[in-house]
Formats: sequence, C-alpha cells, structure tokens
Amino acid sequence: MSSSSSFSPANDAVMRNRILSTNLYFDIPPFKVPLIYSNSYDVSFLGIEKLHPFDSSKWGRICRFLVSFGVLDKKCIVEPLEASKDDLLVVHSESYLNSLKESSNVAKIIEVPPVAFFPNCLVQHKVLFPFRKQVGGTILAAKLAKERGWAINVGGGFHHCSAEKGGGFCAYADISLCIHFAFVQLNISRVMIIDLDAHQGNGHEMDFADDSRVYILDMYNPGIYPLDYEARNYINQKVEVKSGTRTEEYLQKLDEALEVAGRRFNPELLVYNAGTDILEGDPLGRLKISPDGIALRDEKVFRFAREKNIPIVMLTSGGYMKSSARVIADSIVNLEKKCLIETRGNPKTA
Repeated sequence: MSSSSSFSPANDAVMRNRILSTNLYFDIPPFKVPLIYSNSYDVSFLGIEKLHPFDSSKWGRICRFLVSFGVLDKKCIVEPLEASKDDLLVVHSESYLNSLKESSNVAKIIEVPPVAFFPNCLVQHKVLFPFRKQVGGTILAAKLAKERGWAINVGGGFHHCSAEKGGGFCAYADISLCIHFAFVQLNISRVMIIDLDAHQGNGHEMDFADDSRVYILDMYNPGIYPLDYEARNYINQKVEVKSGTRTEEYLQKLDEALEVAGRRFNPELLVYNAGTDILEGDPLGRLKISPDGIALRDEKVFRFAREKNIPIVMLTSGGYMKSSARVIADSIVNLEKKCLIETRGNPKTA
C-alpha cells in the first residue's frame, strides 16, 4: 500500500495546522546567503559512525572548503532549527516516530548494528538530532528558494525514508516534508523532484505515489539498493543508468531527460537531490562519473531551473567517499562562476 494514503482529507486540517504553526519557516536577513548548514549536522558517535561507509562529517567539510576558497563568509550561512515532533507528524505517523525510540530500529535504518546496544537517549542526541536539524534545513530551503531563486541545504536528501519506513541511512522523509510545507506555506501546487543520487529515491516515490502535484524524474542505477520495484511504478520519468556508466553517456542521458521533463511538467518549485555517489570509485553507487562531470551535472540542473524561472532547492544526499565533500564544494564554486548562484555580497532578493 502506498504511504500517500496517510494524506487523506480527514488528516488535511490537522496537517495544515501543524504546517502553519511551525517555527521552521523564519525570516532570513538579506546579508545571509541561501546556503543552509549547522555544526549539528555532523554525526559523531564514539567513532562507530565509521562502520557505515557514509562520510558523516561531509557536511562540515563542504562548508570549510567554501570558506577557505573565499567564496563564502561563515557569518552568511543560514542556521536552521530542529524539526519538532509536530513538524515530523506532517508526514510521519506517530507509530513510526515511536519506532525510533528503539535503538535497534535506528541501528537497522542507519545500517550500523552496534547502535542497537546504546541507550536511546544517546542515539537521539548523537544520530537523530543531527538528522532533525538537516530536516529543518531542507524545509526552510523551499522558503529561501522562493524568495531568492535558489537554496542549498548542505545536508538532507534522505530519499529512502517514507512516511512509514526508514532505511539506507535515512530516518526522516525530509523531501516529502519540504514539499508538503511548500504546498501550504508557499501556496505552491506543482513540484518537480529531480533525483540524481545513484540510488532510487523510493521514499518520496511511495509518499507521492498518487499525487499528481508532484512529478518525479529519477535517474538511478537499477542494480543496487534499494531494489524497490513497487516504488518504481510511481516514478513519472525513469532513467536507468547501469553500473559502469561513464561521464559522457551519463550527461547525454541527463540532457535528454531534462528536455522531456521540461515538456511534460511545469513546476513552481524544483527539489534537486544531488547525491555524489555517482562519482567514479564510489563503493555503493558503482557508476564512473568524474568530478568535473558532477559539476557539469549540477550546472545543467541549475540552468534548467534558471531558464524556466523555477526556484530550486539542492540537497547533498548520498556520497560515500572522503573526496565527495571537495567535489560538492567545487561544484558550488562552479555554480557561482557561471552566475547561477550568488554566494558573495548582499544576494538579490526576489
């Protein structure tokens, strides 16, 4: 059954009230850049986070690179608030959130078995709190994108989590939450998700299975996790890239896909899940895209949004090599060089 069934008219008023009473949407001063990050994003848990291939300090390293390159002033970064239980209940059920109070369930979701043996208060503080801060960042990013034309959450993109089920290092459905908040708070009625992480975005696919307001373009390796064949039925535009696909072929497929997506759907907001696990050498993505190829990929998506005048939210999502942080930072520098974003001085407000 699709978890989108939880978004019934009966729940609609409660959901709207939760969204309208949130603290996650707040006004950002003009001198701040629509780049969202908090030191709390980084997961550090007695070293056991190293048992998962994900680089859980990636987010902080991206920002440090950008500051050291001179393209970003630390004082201009936007710090989000933590998503509260009421915020999370906009998409998640009470029973799912309660399941996260069992350390063994969290251990399964983040794929680090020893976490099962830690007291849940520690797991909440060391693992789930950083994730909730990132969820707050993704939700806020839509508001900032609407105001400024673009926003980057240096985190988020937990695309394997749906309303009722976490997995693949994703405990909360930040993409689904971001979109539901945008529907109500920003009066937006059409959203496109462009998911270019190497893995299929089965979480948001299940959540928006029957929702014609959301158009999903998912370009993924069909031979790797999550192998969710039911969720594949809900992808509006499926682009499968097999293990070993190289940069030139990948970018050509992306060009064709964007052209088709632009003809089929006219969104008012674009959520771009920009995983770097397509990078050559990534142990989980199994694709062979060069660092320059990733910068070009991001440039193509931002140009697509710019030419159609669509506000764009970028999330960093998966990437399982230490080199990912530098690749993302270099890509952001490239977006600035190509005048697709503005990370210095007073950004123009829309």
